[in-house]
Amino acid sequence: MLPTPEGDGPDHPAGLRIGPLDLAGRVDEALRVQAVAFGLSDEEVGIRRYIVQRHMTCRGARALGAYTDDGALAGFVYGMPNDRDHWWSTVVEPYLRAGDNEGWLDGSFVITELHVHPGFQGHGVGRELITRITDAAAEPRSILSAIDTDSPARALYRALGYTDLARRVYFPSASLPYAVMGAPLPLRRPGIR
Repeated sequence: MLPTPEGDGPDHPAGLRIGPLDLAGRVDEALRVQAVAFGLSDEEVGIRRYIVQRHMTCRGARALGAYTDDGALAGFVYGMPNDRDHWWSTVVEPYLRAGDNEGWLDGSFVITELHVHPGFQGHGVGRELITRITDAAAEPRSILSAIDTDSPARALYRALGYTDLARRVYFPSASLPYAVMGAPLPLRRPGIR
């Protein structure tokens, strides 16, 4: 069980550290964080377990975790260089092409998942995870998808320099529409426009 964070200034809660994550080895723990943060059912967790394990075998895939003092996972991010043959790209490509943004599928690092346990949200953990993983990317830009609604996640992405490339994107079996967003790298830092 994760402890309740105590504030440690604007960065993140006291004792939380960001570092490499063996996502394949800690997939169940990561999916528990995602299930709480994103509201996943047990069935969805089972499906995502397989997807995460497959993704981590892809060229250039990497993950970072946010860890409590006792080593528990409070949040994670993972991504990889985009590949047009991957399922996600095949779904979003027509939407991007319709807006003349198809070129974003090339030379981009995809943020596949970014989740922070609700007890640690609002402390800059998500910001630090996404900026650290993209800072290590060789690609000149980053793309991601997020539920197409005004949310703290979308506000964070906009603050980092992501803009909408396509909206009302529908993934099979997803009940809500998504937005595809893209940003040049490095991501924007607070106070820098």
